[in-house]
Amino acid sequence: MKYIFILSIIVLTLISCNLKSDYYNIEGNAIGFEDGTKIFVNTVTNNNQLKVIDTLIVNSGSFKGVYPKSELLSINLLQVENTKATVLYFPENSNLKATLYKDSIQSSFIIGSQQNDSYKEFMDQLRKFNKIKSEKSELFKQARREQDGIAAKDLQSEIQDISVAENDYKIQFVSDNPNSLFSVLLLTELVSKKEISSADATTIINKYSPKIAASPSSKSLNIQIQSMKKADIGGVAPNFSAPSPDGNQLALNDVLGKYTIIDFWASWCKPCRRENPNVVKVYNDYHDKGLNIISVSLDKAGQKERWIKAIESDKMNWEHVSNLKGWNDPIAKMYNVRSIPATFLLDENGTIIAKNLRGAALGAKIAALLGQ
Repeated sequence: MKYIFILSIIVLTLISCNLKSDYYNIEGNAIGFEDGTKIFVNTVTNNNQLKVIDTLIVNSGSFKGVYPKSELLSINLLQVENTKATVLYFPENSNLKATLYKDSIQSSFIIGSQQNDSYKEFMDQLRKFNKIKSEKSELFKQARREQDGIAAKDLQSEIQDISVAENDYKIQFVSDNPNSLFSVLLLTELVSKKEISSADATTIINKYSPKIAASPSSKSLNIQIQSMKKADIGGVAPNFSAPSPDGNQLALNDVLGKYTIIDFWASWCKPCRRENPNVVKVYNDYHDKGLNIISVSLDKAGQKERWIKAIESDKMNWEHVSNLKGWNDPIAKMYNVRSIPATFLLDENGTIIAKNLRGAALGAKIAALLGQ
């Protein structure tokens, strides 16, 4: 009987271990929150909507949830009732530890697995960058108020250096963390903001683990990178067609010259309007030597007359098209244009040989190609 009893204990222990292995826990400290406070566990659905999958209750300053393990990649968020702030984490089949601060949800965190630990490390470093930039910005404002031009210029340079260092850190992070879904999200942001080249983004995404690479986020990023490559230097400019001011369809291939500038702008864009006189001068100086320009306006529906008036006012005597869809313009999306003015310089074969040349740089480039 003694041996049967011991054997039963062993069997029950094994069964218990097997049951436990099918679940992971989230245990948390809710610092400053009253007992009874609800904490909603949300997951991000395939259509990027938040779905509540559980509600946890704060008791004696802590809370706990138990969830089945899954091999599916997902993003979850904790949200305290009556607040909009969320704490992001990645379910990773490991027991997780959460720390929530009532007076600083932004500083709250979840650790206990590779993805969550690296995400916390990233956010800690990002807060350091933001703190330094904020301090420098205040000093810059003070220097401007005191009309200290030298100090203001030095501080502006320092802020730019910090921004460069921050961007370098982000690129290093996405390269060093190939098993992190957050790396995909961060790389997507870098690609969208054009803070990384398509070539470098491709090199990084090719390092991702098969599981991460197979995620919908990675597949979407790959499509974005491939689209980005089409509008990179060395690629053949995608052809497009859109209505001209007179309502007729005009295609890029119809206006290619020895060299062609695709100019993205809008009548409401002040930097564009300030740049227009420089583009007009370049066109007037070199059109007879083979320079053509086609401007794509990001004016909106109902702004056609304003668009045409701006063309006449700025003396932009070249080809123009616009779908009058603002930032939803399909041509802008095709060329990954996310800020204007934006320019693409093409050779006679439609190959992109330069991008975003402005001011003296544009004049110098065209002069080098077509002569003084």
